[in-house]
Amino acid sequence: MITIWIIVGVVVVVVLWLIMAYNGLVTTKNRAQEAYSDIDVQLKRRYDLIPNLVEAVKGYMAHEASVFENVTKARTQAMQATGAAKADAENQLSGTLKSLFAVAENYPQLKANENFLNLQSELTDTEDKIQAARRFYNGMVRDLNTKIQVFPTNMFANMFGFTKMDFFGNDLTDVEKAPVQVKF
Repeated sequence: MITIWIIVGVVVVVVLWLIMAYNGLVTTKNRAQEAYSDIDVQLKRRYDLIPNLVEAVKGYMAHEASVFENVTKARTQAMQATGAAKADAENQLSGTLKSLFAVAENYPQLKANENFLNLQSELTDTEDKIQAARRFYNGMVRDLNTKIQVFPTNMFANMFGFTKMDFFGNDLTDVEKAPVQVKF
C-alpha cells in the first residue's frame, strides 16, 4: 500500500512540475510578446513625430533637401520593415535623425525656435523609451530562450511547441558607429 502512495505522490509531483513549467513558459512568452508590442508603440510615436520635426526644420534649412529626403526614406523603410530587418531599419532611421540634428546645429534661429525645441525634446524622450523597451524585450527573450534551452524544461518546451525568439538587435555597422560628418 505504501508503494502505491509513493508512486501516486511521484506522479502528482511530476504533473505539478509539468503544469508549472508550461505556465512559466507561457508567461515568459507572453511577456516577450508584450514587450515587442511596447517597442512598436514607441516606434509609432517616433514615426508620428518625424514629419512634424521635418516641417519645423524645412523653413530654416531649405538648401538641405538631401537630409530631408534621407529622413523621409529611412522613416518609410522602418515603417514597412518586419522581422529581423525591422531592427536594421530602425538603426538606419536613428542615424538619419542624428544627421538632421547635426545639420540643425548650424542654424541658431532654429535652435531658438520653441516648436523645434519641443519636437527635439519629444523625439529624444521617445528614443530613450525605445531603448528601454528594447532592453526589456531582449530581457524577456533571454529569459524565454534560457527556459527553452535549460534541462529539464527543454525536454517539454519542444513538446509544447515553444521556440526561441530573436532579440531586437542593435547591430551597428562600422559606418553607423562613426561620428556623423556634416559637410556644406
